[in-house]
Formats: sequence, structure tokens, C-alpha cells
Amino acid sequence: MMKQIIDNSGLHFEHRLWEKEILFWLDEIRSFENRLEEIQSKWTHPDVLVEMGQFQNQFILHRNKMEEFKEEIETHELRIAGQFITHEDAIDRVALKYHQEMRDKMETQRDLYFSLKKRFFSFLGKYM
Repeated sequence: MMKQIIDNSGLHFEHRLWEKEILFWLDEIRSFENRLEEIQSKWTHPDVLVEMGQFQNQFILHRNKMEEFKEEIETHELRIAGQFITHEDAIDRVALKYHQEMRDKMETQRDLYFSLKKRFFSFLGKYM
């Protein structure tokens, strides 16, 4: 059986994709918060305001998680850069395990964020 060599350039590429996805999500959240402001200017019913508050809190939680991911990616990139400088192309097992855990967390975040967007669009459909 041949050993699969995983090189740092593949991980770097995936990091860049994640960073772009995160930046898109952060931009989207800003847009969603603008929609909430529009609704707030039109609706004063307590139930609507409670639901708006829940979305505001969810957006804050997701934004914080995304910022945390950006920092994790940056830290991992520094490790990859260090290996590049020392001419180590293949990634070590610890770094690979860490990257795989990051990939799992991104997938979970993607699912949670998609669910939030779906609920938010339903909310917008009722009150915009």
C-alpha cells in the first residue's frame, strides 16, 4: 500500500477557501443586520421584537465563531509557513489532525449558519 503524501500547499489552498467563505458570511451578516433595522423601524409588536433579538444574538454568536475560525486558520498558516521555511513540504500528523478537526468545525458551522439563514429568510418573509 502506498502512503499518501499530504503537502502543505493543499492545506493552504483549503485555508484560502475557508477564509473567503468566512468573509462572505461576515458580509452577509452585516446585510442581515441592516434588514433587522428596517424591520425594527416598521414593527413594534413585542413578539416581533423578541424574535428580532434572538436573530441579533445568533448573528453575534456566529460572527464571534467566524472570527475565531479566522484566527485558527491564521495560526495554522503560520505553522505551515514555518515548515515551508525549513523545506518540510509534507505536513506532520499533529498538524494534519488539527486541520481535519478544523475541517469538521467548518462543516458544522456551515450547517448551523445555513439553518440560521433559512430561519431568517422565513422571518423576513413574514415581516418585510
